[in-house]
This record gives sequence, C-alpha cells and structure tokens, in this order.
Amino acid sequence: MLSVELHAHSALSHDGRDPVELLLEQAAAVGLDALAITDHDAIEASLEAAELAPDYGLVGIPGIEVSSAAGHVLGLGVEERVEAGLPYDETLERIHEAGGIAVVPHPFQSSRHGVGTRVSRDELARADAIEIYNSRLLTGRANRKAERFARSRGLPMTAGSDAHIGEMVGQAVTRVDTGGERSVDAISKGIREGRTTVDGKRTPWRISFRQAGGGAKRRVKRRVSSLLE
Repeated sequence: MLSVELHAHSALSHDGRDPVELLLEQAAAVGLDALAITDHDAIEASLEAAELAPDYGLVGIPGIEVSSAAGHVLGLGVEERVEAGLPYDETLERIHEAGGIAVVPHPFQSSRHGVGTRVSRDELARADAIEIYNSRLLTGRANRKAERFARSRGLPMTAGSDAHIGEMVGQAVTRVDTGGERSVDAISKGIREGRTTVDGKRTPWRISFRQAGGGAKRRVKRRVSSLLE
C-alpha cells in the first residue's frame, strides 16, 4: 500500500502559502510515498512538483482543483489545465480526456463549493471517487455524509488534508494498493478500482484559523495588485 496525499495547495492557489519544495519536504518527512498538489484552477506548480518529486523519494501526481459550475472537482493525473466554470458533467469529461481521474472533494460542504450540494446524487456518483475524509472539518458531519454516500453507491473513497500550508501535508492520507508499483498510473488505477483505505485527523483549530486568515490576506493583496496593473 502506498501512502498518498491527494489534496494539497501551493502558493499558486489564491489561498495557499508555501512553495512546492516545502510541500515536497514535508511529504517526505512524514513518510508519504506520493503527493498531488491540486491548486485552484492552476497547474503549473503541480507540474513542477511532479518533476521534482523523485528527488525527494516521492511519486509526484500532477493535478488540479477545478472550479466547475457546480463546485470543486479534483483532476488527478492530468498534465494540462482544465477550464473553470464548465458544467459538472463536462468537467468530468475534460478530466478524463486529459488522462486523469475525477475525485469530488468535500462534496457536502456548501461553504466550500461542494458539488454534492448542487447536483443530484446520480450526477455526483459519476465521479471516479469521493473524498470521504477532509481534514479541514468542524463537526465531521459532512465527512460522515460523504462516506455514507460513497458506500451506498459502491464508489471508491479517498482522503485529503486540503493543506494550504506546508505543515498540514499528510494530515489525511489515502492508502492505495498498487500491487507494489510506484507510479502515477498505478495509483490512479488503484483509486479507480477502489483499492483504497483512508486515514486522517482533524486540522488543529489554530492551523485552520491561520490558513483562513492568511488566505484572506493573500486574496486581498492579489486583488489590489491586479487593480494596480
């Protein structure tokens, strides 16, 4: 089983803080086998991380968190940007056309653009996998709801730290049975076939507040910069 972080953000995300090198260092330090950086509607940092990952003893999974019209969808194993704002089903199609798998993160959290609050259960079930454990939780109710849904539909299940700062990488891990193979394709296949287990713990409150506060400051700074250009 490979221990994989499937949901993390770099400074390229509007609410991320740290460069890819720091995220890779953290992933290696906590004993992960693979890391996917999934920035919001941007892929450059993820491609850089995927290229550098072997230097840290890691498999680098290129990925992106796409803002579909219905909410967020992770595209894992893609090497090109998937356009934001497309309908949910079309977003899934674009991810598949790019050679990736589509995973729905935090599906039942409306405040975080969860797809499951805007599409039918049948539509939601068209994803390749459902993130059933997201470390940035309050009560855990949304995670439990995601797990019940995935199990009721027989869908593959994943976890993600949703880290926006380096020290949270590895807070939630997806363990993938790849038959001993260490590659992006083997990890994607293992997820698609449901050969996964999840393990995670809540992001500490102090970190959640720091992430939220830092993200808000960075968004304001970038907005001001864009207005001055």
